Amino acid sequence: MTTSGAGTAASGGYAKGRARRAAIIQTAAEHFAQRGFRAVTILDLAAACDISRAGLLRYFPDKDALLQAVLEDRDRLDRERFRPYTRLGGGIGVLRGMVDLAGHNELVPGLIELFVRLSGEASDPEHPAHAYFAERYERIRRGTAQALHGAREAGHLREDVDPGEAAVRLTALMDGLQAQWLFDRSVDMARHVRAAVVALLTEPGAAAFDALAPTG
Repeated sequence: MTTSGAGTAASGGYAKGRARRAAIIQTAAEHFAQRGFRAVTILDLAAACDISRAGLLRYFPDKDALLQAVLEDRDRLDRERFRPYTRLGGGIGVLRGMVDLAGHNELVPGLIELFVRLSGEASDPEHPAHAYFAERYERIRRGTAQALHGAREAGHLREDVDPGEAAVRLTALMDGLQAQWLFDRSVDMARHVRAAVVALLTEPGAAAFDALAPTG
């Protein structure tokens, strides 16, 4: 085989490996969402992926590593979707991004099921995703509070609003709405998040918020 041919074969192998890895992550996300992390075994996942247990373990050494990959994949998708909003000034962009993300989540019910189930399970300090969710909540509250501070500096936030406390409430609202939506798909998550955000803003702030077009 020529050097060029060897390179082509290797590239094809890497592409197949990446595709297989992505398929395993997707399958694991679906099973964790439907049955919970603890109820699903490596054998279950290997069978669902139509590979052997040893074959699956070549990609992920154990179920904890696979769970971490599932969570990292969701974070990557959320960051890509949210990135355009962070470029908008005055803190309003991030707040608008929260509303649009709530609307987008209705299109991916599997991810909502995964998040709601795992976040509940992970309240146990012994759960492998406990540290992940603790850090995630802290990061979201901090980022939301920073956006609200930016809105205040731009004259968009009401003077009686405490950014830190409002960040806690908005985070709780978004997660609570996701849980309710799983029981009742008529719950309009984006509308409720929007109402909560606009209630924090001055009149000029609400006008600036409404003037921003969704970027998705």
